[in-house]
Amino acid sequence: MMEEPDLGALARALGDPTRLRMLTLLMEGRALTAKELAYGAGVEPATATAHLQRLTASGFVHPRAQGRHKYFHLASEDVARMMEAMMVVAPSTSDKSSKEKPDAPIRMARFCYDHLAGRLGVRLTEALVSRRVLRAEGDAFSVTPAGEKWLQSFGLDLPALKQGRRKFASQCLDWSERQEHLAGALGAALARKLTEEGWISRHHDSRVVSVTIEGQRALKERLGVSLER
Repeated sequence: MMEEPDLGALARALGDPTRLRMLTLLMEGRALTAKELAYGAGVEPATATAHLQRLTASGFVHPRAQGRHKYFHLASEDVARMMEAMMVVAPSTSDKSSKEKPDAPIRMARFCYDHLAGRLGVRLTEALVSRRVLRAEGDAFSVTPAGEKWLQSFGLDLPALKQGRRKFASQCLDWSERQEHLAGALGAALARKLTEEGWISRHHDSRVVSVTIEGQRALKERLGVSLER
């Protein structure tokens, strides 16, 4: 019989605000040094090192040496999905309920690891489903025959994306919209393409994304996607 997941080990590894803050910082999709994570989490470098050792041993982050520096990144997209799901049930840290700020930049459009989230990510996913590019199947999406043509015409190499070890088109529960958005290799490729086309631009040192004037027009014309409420 399969052994049950060790939820106690999970709780012990994540049961510290500093470690959770570090994982949240890594949700930007960038690799960060221990010093950068220490600064972002508001702790001393020695304290950050101890927390990173725990996160590494638990399999939540991976270190990568480059020159004189060691960079840390999330171990997998599954870790990012776990963090996004935890944010769904976590209380707001602001004095006012986040429900009173539906147009806050991070709720409008952001990166969730390396794919799009927030209102932009959810509405983009909804548009792809309604136009029969994608079909929801359990906890993932499949691409329809017509969708394969559409995505390839958009410049995405679907065979290459499917050959990778990563999940092709998974669903990720969006913490601010409480709906699923597109993740996996396809979600990451789509986010890269929108960035390359100049339709979206990423804020410096942040997960927040802005939709450019050109992007607003193109998303409306090609997919009927708008961020207006």
